[in-house]
Amino acid sequence: MPLKVLSALDTARTQLYHFSAIFIAGMGFFTDAYDLFCIPPVSNLLGSIYYEDEMPIRVKASVNGIALCGALGGQLFFGWLGDRMGRKRAYGITLSLMVASSIASGFSIGKSPEAIIGSLCFFRFWLGFGIGGDYPLSATIMSEYANTTTRGAFIAAVFGMQGLGILAGSTVALIVSASMKSAAGDTPTFGQKDVVWRIILMLGAVPAGFTYYWRMKMPETARYTALVARNARQAAEDMSRVLNLDIYEAESDVVSIQSRRQQFGLFSRDFLRYHGLHLLGTASTWFFVDVAFYSGNLFQDDIYQKIGWLKCHYDNPLEEVYRTARAQALIALCGTLPGYILAIFLIDRIGRFKIQLIGFFFMSVFLFALAFAYKHYWLEHSHRYGFLAIYSLTFFFANFGPNTTTFIVPAELFPARLRSTCHGISAAAGKAGAIIGAFGFLFASQPRHKKEDSQRRHRNGDLYDCENSYPTGIGVNNALIILAVSCCLGFFCTFLIPETKGRSLEDNEVESEDDEVELPQIEV
Repeated sequence: MPLKVLSALDTARTQLYHFSAIFIAGMGFFTDAYDLFCIPPVSNLLGSIYYEDEMPIRVKASVNGIALCGALGGQLFFGWLGDRMGRKRAYGITLSLMVASSIASGFSIGKSPEAIIGSLCFFRFWLGFGIGGDYPLSATIMSEYANTTTRGAFIAAVFGMQGLGILAGSTVALIVSASMKSAAGDTPTFGQKDVVWRIILMLGAVPAGFTYYWRMKMPETARYTALVARNARQAAEDMSRVLNLDIYEAESDVVSIQSRRQQFGLFSRDFLRYHGLHLLGTASTWFFVDVAFYSGNLFQDDIYQKIGWLKCHYDNPLEEVYRTARAQALIALCGTLPGYILAIFLIDRIGRFKIQLIGFFFMSVFLFALAFAYKHYWLEHSHRYGFLAIYSLTFFFANFGPNTTTFIVPAELFPARLRSTCHGISAAAGKAGAIIGAFGFLFASQPRHKKEDSQRRHRNGDLYDCENSYPTGIGVNNALIILAVSCCLGFFCTFLIPETKGRSLEDNEVESEDDEVELPQIEV
């Protein structure tokens, strides 16, 4: 029989504290998205400032992707720390790290361009480390605060704050670049260009800084306090204030857990028996969706150029920042946010399992459609807007699908003492896929050297001509097929994961372990 304080959380009506928890946890993801997605327009500007025209591809890949590498480490470390130290205390560390790294990124200095970029990459790595820690902690806190009926929507709402963060990052870049462009005219000075990217990066510390106070006021989750720290009395007192109920622990302030399942650890045969396939399922599906999701960087700039949102070259680099940020904002408004919103409304109606299958299925269909018809339809007949529409639908079904559900399910499926750790492992697998998508496809699709492009484009049809063709690189159709196959694999790996909709976190645990939880009751 579950603790009454946990039953009270599961059955609590939706009230102000739920929305406060969504906002506080979600602001971390708002900041994450701002910091991760404000870098594309900034990297273009850095190329015009510190290099003659454009960064070398290895340098650009490092600037754009170093935060992903940091995030992978942060997800593993803070996921583990959240189960050892507590969700709240680890949460405060991640937020402090994000604030400090955002500010430090704007103060990246050095005597040479290489030193400045190296300094920036150093701080971006630690920024990513903090961002990575936000994944398991935000998801776990929200799942442990939520009621059973709307838990999926609440966790999805936290994750959906990414969409607003992308929009905010694009808006800040728009405002800062437009203001400086108005003041500087068509020929901005080195100092004017230099200050733009520093302001954009440093402003990422503002939402995180404002959120820190409210995060520290949140009590530790009742499930951690009662089931991991084994202090049921403190859990009852904390939730009495949150739920406005009189909850009293009548027997002992330490929960005596008799079930053998409470004793096994992550690296044990019992964990492998009860949760091994579940962890494989959550990690593999997150890996496969992120391979497809993050490799979108391969095509975005080229598609924007073909439909007139961007040009191949800008005489004023501030104009390029403005236009790139505007394109990002339009995509966020038209594709990213609608997918998140639909997931929030339907996740507790349709269920995580079905939505994930639907998302992977349609991602596969659209990517195969783009791949098989690429040379004979999209490329030869230049159906640019059709290509953009189907490409956008792929990302819509990622957000209304596995990009959201892979974040939710690990926070609901594993035991309380291992919940944050297992979520961190799953998220880290996703970031490994993101690194492959962002780095692997980027390098594979690049011409060898920009200065050679103008000569080679005329005699090598396998390279991208900005004015007259779509990007091809080593073969966009082959790359799209790889991404479609990745989504197919994610579809089949979904069958390793049970449905968690409509069940308490403890019920999900019991069902997977075929035993009952015997915990003392708390009188309400």
